[in-house]
Amino acid sequence: QEGTKVPSKRKQNTSIVTSDLLHKNLLKSEQENWNDISPTYKAMTKRIREKLEELHNMYTLNSGSPRMRFGENVYFEENGCIFLAKADDDERNADILFSIEDLGFPDAFIQRIRISPDQRYMAISLKSENSEEATCIIMKLGNFPVVEKVIPSVFSFEWAANDVLYYTTQKNLKCQNVFMTTFTYQKHTKLVYTEQDARFFVDLYCTKDRRFLTINSNSKTTSEVWLVDCRHPFESPALVQARTTGVIYHIEHRKEQLYILTTYGEPAEYKAILADIASSGKENWQLVYALEKQTKLVDFEMFSDDCIMFLKNAGHLYLNVISFVSHSVQSIKLPTWACEFELESHPEHTTSTCYFQLSSPVHPPKRFAYSFKENNLIEQAVQEVPIITNCHTTRLLAKSKDETLVPITVFHNKNSKELHRRPLLVHVYGAYGIDLHMSFKEEKLMLIEEGWILAYCHVRGGGEQGLSWHRDGCQHNKLKGLHDLRACIMLLHDLGFSQPKHTALTAASAGGVLAGALCNTDPALIRAMVLQAPFIDVLNTMMKTHLPLTIEEQEEWGNPLEDEKCMKYIKSYCPYQNIKPQCYPSVFITAYENDERIPLTGILQYVQKLRKAALDHASRTSKKGNWIPNIILDVQANGSHCDSSWEHSLHE
Repeated sequence: QEGTKVPSKRKQNTSIVTSDLLHKNLLKSEQENWNDISPTYKAMTKRIREKLEELHNMYTLNSGSPRMRFGENVYFEENGCIFLAKADDDERNADILFSIEDLGFPDAFIQRIRISPDQRYMAISLKSENSEEATCIIMKLGNFPVVEKVIPSVFSFEWAANDVLYYTTQKNLKCQNVFMTTFTYQKHTKLVYTEQDARFFVDLYCTKDRRFLTINSNSKTTSEVWLVDCRHPFESPALVQARTTGVIYHIEHRKEQLYILTTYGEPAEYKAILADIASSGKENWQLVYALEKQTKLVDFEMFSDDCIMFLKNAGHLYLNVISFVSHSVQSIKLPTWACEFELESHPEHTTSTCYFQLSSPVHPPKRFAYSFKENNLIEQAVQEVPIITNCHTTRLLAKSKDETLVPITVFHNKNSKELHRRPLLVHVYGAYGIDLHMSFKEEKLMLIEEGWILAYCHVRGGGEQGLSWHRDGCQHNKLKGLHDLRACIMLLHDLGFSQPKHTALTAASAGGVLAGALCNTDPALIRAMVLQAPFIDVLNTMMKTHLPLTIEEQEEWGNPLEDEKCMKYIKSYCPYQNIKPQCYPSVFITAYENDERIPLTGILQYVQKLRKAALDHASRTSKKGNWIPNIILDVQANGSHCDSSWEHSLHE
């Protein structure tokens, strides 16, 4: 209309150009800073690298990759090659089927392998370390395997029948479309399902007996499952139960009945439910088994006459075996040092033994087997792996501000004297209902050998004590996680595990929120902080709806754009928003130039603001012995968000 001002595009473009330029200048100055500082650590880096490589060769090379058994055939992957061996033969006689280098992907690694029921086809996904997206390659097996099809940007895939593959595509960290493709007769691909809600993420799963393929659409708090009957893979998927806010559920199948793991009903923790395929709505669900309070369901595996639940309670791991024949539940406590389970991939549905590995940050994976017939646990001997005997595992409970007891797992060398003088590395995460990562890492064992104490704080917001543990630490409860972390560190010091001047705090990704917040509220508790691809600017990130994860993350952090109370609450703990002139610990941050999850700009601005606050404080106070912390940022040109490959973690 006349008289209305037309918004100037030039103005808009100028501000984008200015912020781009600012970003480039900040990045350049940080890279120069890193190039000046890194030579200081050259000798130390060399010593650490040699020690880690020695430990890696000693422990990891023995663990081998997972085996997939199909009748008489065993498939496995080693060094980028796919092998086929006979089940009762020596694996040294295995044949190489193909290598990923032959396929023209020398720098990629295999992420997922799925074999068609008749073993004529193999689908694999390949991922490079610089990208979140994977490429799916379908190989036609036989004497001379050939590439049948290449599908870019694939997230998950499963075989519904001998030549029918279902797959989901990934774009901007979102999976919303499911396709079906066939390879014989009339080859064709068609769209089967589309998710309209941006908060939901779609993936695929095949029930253990291969009767159904499930299309699972999940947000952070709600789920919906559609079934594809593998006997009729071209028929439309059938809905199990329409999504109900706050209800999560997953499907397994046995003898014409659905076994459902769900949070439906009180208390809102996982339960095992039984339902008929024809009447699968929640009004027909019958309770089979409910978890005890404060118990985390880590994994669930279905067999023909039993199901196994891997559980975690107050840091201890348990195995619960539910027999469908005798209707009994057997609970087995696993070794006290164990912190992580890993089920050996695709155990056969009818097998009489379940194999899995147990590990901890300082204990390399050890193989165990549970025999259904004998009803016992057997430790599998592995060839000459040195046993870690000099490491002590302690489990503590810290009392938080609201009297809640927070579990801590502590590792230290049994021979260490005067623990209060020893350096302490504290780990925290506390988000998304995800547990702290506690599988074996060479660098953790190296620290133990060098006299360090390692502490893992299982604060609220994580999933260590079930779903309520997560709910108690997300959205308007985020500060509870910070209170938990403070209580954990104070208890460790009170019990004589190190002291503030020898304490470092480490976190990755969303763990950066609590670590960064503690750095602002209680900087005197720690001397150093190490962050990897940290989320430290919660407020600004959650205000930007154009970023790929903002909408779906609202269930974790809240929506500051529409809720002023939420905006004020985020502002009260957000690490970037609460930096002030005070004596900060030294900080080392690793970030990735191509990180799609954590915008680099926020990290660059955080480092600048933190450095300025530390210098302001130092210039105002001329106390004797006053020190200026090192605040260092290493921006990696390669690697994606918290990449966990061996080469990458060695460099880190």
